[in-house]
Amino acid sequence: MKRLIIAAAAIAIGTLAVSAQGADPIAARKASMKAVGEQTGAGARMARGQAPFDLAQARAIFAAYEQSAATYANFFPEGSQTGGETAALPTIWANRAAFNAAVVKWGADARTEGAKVTDLATFQAAFGEVAKNCGTCHETYRARRN
Repeated sequence: MKRLIIAAAAIAIGTLAVSAQGADPIAARKASMKAVGEQTGAGARMARGQAPFDLAQARAIFAAYEQSAATYANFFPEGSQTGGETAALPTIWANRAAFNAAVVKWGADARTEGAKVTDLATFQAAFGEVAKNCGTCHETYRARRN
């Protein structure tokens, strides 16, 4: 049952993001990152030992990251720089190639590192590596909220 819920969450990330993209790219990127944040929270709890390690869940987390990365850069079209309480910095549009490369790296790292996971120790190492992408991107492309 737990595996079914995890798989459904990964599918929901893609479905939410795709359906929101057409109507409102800001809402789409917020929905995508909210779903990613939920996966990250689950991964952090596992990595810290606050939740039991579950290989299927670990793989689903990396799959969700990879799936989100496949579409995330599309949620920043011209004209979506403002409005919708966006925290996206102008750097995204000023240096689109670097932003797109960061998103591609996140997806590639999720695929590569996720494939290495066989137990808690390998999950902790892989999760830490992929999470570095989150910090780098947030520091460069996301305004801090007070």
